[in-house]
Amino acid sequence: MLNSCYFEPHMRRTEIAKAIGGEKIGDKLKIMGWVRTFRSNRFISVNDGSTIKNIQAVVDFENFDAELLKRITTGASVSVEGLLVESLGKGQAVELQVEKLEVLGDSDPDKFPLQPKRHSLEFLRENAHLRARTNTFSAVFRIRHAVAYAIHKYFNDEGFYYIHAPIITGSDAEGAGEMFAVTNFDLENPPKKDGEIDYSQDFFGKKTNLTVSGQLEAELAALALSKVYTFGPTFRAENSNTSRHLAEFWMIEPEVAFADILDNMDLAEGFLKYVIKHVLKHCKDDLEFLEQRKQQEEKGLPEAQRSELDLIESLNFVSENDFVRLTYTEAIDILRNSKPNKKKKFQYLIDEWGADLQSEHERFLVEKHFKKPVILYNYPKEIKAFYMRMNDDNKTVAAMDILFPGIGEIVGGSQREERLEVLKTKMAEFDIPEDEMWWYLDTRKYGTVVHSGFGLGFERLVLFITGMGNVRDVIPFPRTPKNAEF
Repeated sequence: MLNSCYFEPHMRRTEIAKAIGGEKIGDKLKIMGWVRTFRSNRFISVNDGSTIKNIQAVVDFENFDAELLKRITTGASVSVEGLLVESLGKGQAVELQVEKLEVLGDSDPDKFPLQPKRHSLEFLRENAHLRARTNTFSAVFRIRHAVAYAIHKYFNDEGFYYIHAPIITGSDAEGAGEMFAVTNFDLENPPKKDGEIDYSQDFFGKKTNLTVSGQLEAELAALALSKVYTFGPTFRAENSNTSRHLAEFWMIEPEVAFADILDNMDLAEGFLKYVIKHVLKHCKDDLEFLEQRKQQEEKGLPEAQRSELDLIESLNFVSENDFVRLTYTEAIDILRNSKPNKKKKFQYLIDEWGADLQSEHERFLVEKHFKKPVILYNYPKEIKAFYMRMNDDNKTVAAMDILFPGIGEIVGGSQREERLEVLKTKMAEFDIPEDEMWWYLDTRKYGTVVHSGFGLGFERLVLFITGMGNVRDVIPFPRTPKNAEF
């Protein structure tokens, strides 16, 4: 039997996003958050992460202990209770007249890394455990959430089923070979047979890796459920230290049975527009802040290096324009005859059919030539993966890439090769053993159908939507060569 106890009624916390909306003026509220600044021993700027906006808590310092007020430092966590009133000062519509103040967690002002000044992005990457408290990264991570939510909502509303593809795999979907090995062997003394490591004694009885893609498993699911998508972590062991590469990132990969390459284009275009419109509608404050930040950052750049479109303009550019669709062959003709190519302004000159397009070529097509997002399709078979469907010309495959302003390729997809004998031939050309992929080949033996899908790097999309310049700044804890902190 429980002892009878008396609990004092307590005021529930109100999120700052709700407090500053205006409908709570005249109410007594409790706000909890982290101190951004404390000015004139009177004005506490508090943020709790629910919005990019701070709330100003006004203290009558004569009514509070001086020792308590000394503890109100940048980074400290506080609980503030008081009356929400219209603000007479500039910069905020409402403020909290403090009646009760409590420091929940102190922050040494001499040691806290994030002082109220401008910090470089590199410095903030080194302090990734704290950087979400800055305006820039709180905005980025709120938008990241909104993008993820919109992705799931779009596919759910369109009748897709969410599939969890395995993270540990025995196959290499891209044939890239740049994979992280998974083992429970003693790395200094692994079991060997005939001088080679004996993987039959490993945990899974074979050589396994972290996945580079959930596509192949998504194909299996689509050939039973018709419309599926994966959204999970993927891994590439590329020793690449660029602003576009991560060793660990997230991928969205829808797969649709009974869909050809044209259906695939329609799906990808509608999906991207939906997600971007969702963010434009629900993340206005964060987008406006990031737009101003980008404008400020680009002021110091030569005019040729500045973005042609402001951040919100670039999002509207994608969401409001029909995507131009043209073949790889048509694109090569345009690029070969373009001024930058003829005047040798491209770093990689286009002189013959079969060239693998670079970001500079993709951006030229989008930003200069068409001034619209572009879908390229029917690529040379030599530069695309084994599972892409061979076209009747035996030179090209039914592959597609979607190109965006400022970033180039954002989506890669294809109609999959559903014909068993053609698929076997392609696998032989790519040196992919049939016995390792027997399960994949089975789907072409038992009720094969035309099917298509695409892959979208989640961080690449968030990079475009936030206007950030480095993919390491749109994932909370980036994994890159020689870096696995936090």
